[in-house]
Amino acid sequence: MEVTVKELLEVGAYFGHPSRQFDPRIRPFLYGKRQGIYIIDISKTCEKIYQAAEVLQKYAREKKAILFVGTKKQAQDVVKEVAEKTGQPYVNYRWIGGTLTNFRTIRKRIERLEEIEKLEETGQINYYTKKEASLILKEKQDLQKKFSGIRHLKELPGIMVVVDVKKEINAVSEAKKMGIPVVGIVDTNGNPELIDYPIPANDDGFKSIQLLLEKLAEAIKEAQTETNMMEEKQPVIEQQIESKPEGEKNVSNG
Repeated sequence: MEVTVKELLEVGAYFGHPSRQFDPRIRPFLYGKRQGIYIIDISKTCEKIYQAAEVLQKYAREKKAILFVGTKKQAQDVVKEVAEKTGQPYVNYRWIGGTLTNFRTIRKRIERLEEIEKLEETGQINYYTKKEASLILKEKQDLQKKFSGIRHLKELPGIMVVVDVKKEINAVSEAKKMGIPVVGIVDTNGNPELIDYPIPANDDGFKSIQLLLEKLAEAIKEAQTETNMMEEKQPVIEQQIESKPEGEKNVSNG
């Protein structure tokens, strides 16, 4: 994964909020102010992207789930896209309270979704009255909207990636309670101290969000590819060692 200052400038990742919407704790990541708008120091954005990418690669190599969270309109599609591309869970509709802190209950709701889907697949839904079936299918739609992105999440994620720390404060708070580290895009109205790996950048512009998430996804994919290659090679290496004459094995072990 490689990111350049030029790329970040082209998508307007340096644009912050007007001075009236300002969190003083973001000050170390600022370049200055132009016409009442705070400007983010792109060199620091670049530095923090690499730092976050390195951490995410560590979790990807360990095959721990990386939960992507972004429920604002301009983030919803790209959050789903990068999560699916990397085989990771995501929340892009609405953060449901207890997603992390009451995970067992959330799993039960997902199991209910699977139960309804089974009713449809087997045709058992037809044994219900039209009214009952309609209510069940309505329930299914609601459950899909809320939980489809995390339906394959069987245990708590290893780390979380958040678009707009201020908007997703509930998700960040739950992660903190559960000891889950957070990578987050933080604009000039957000508090970088709330998360472990802040990326100071414009979290409102679609192109800025898209570039940042795609770069992080690229880093994750690189780590996944490396891990898969190593796993494929391992049986071959073991077989080669086993097929060596006993004397050669002892020499190599010595």
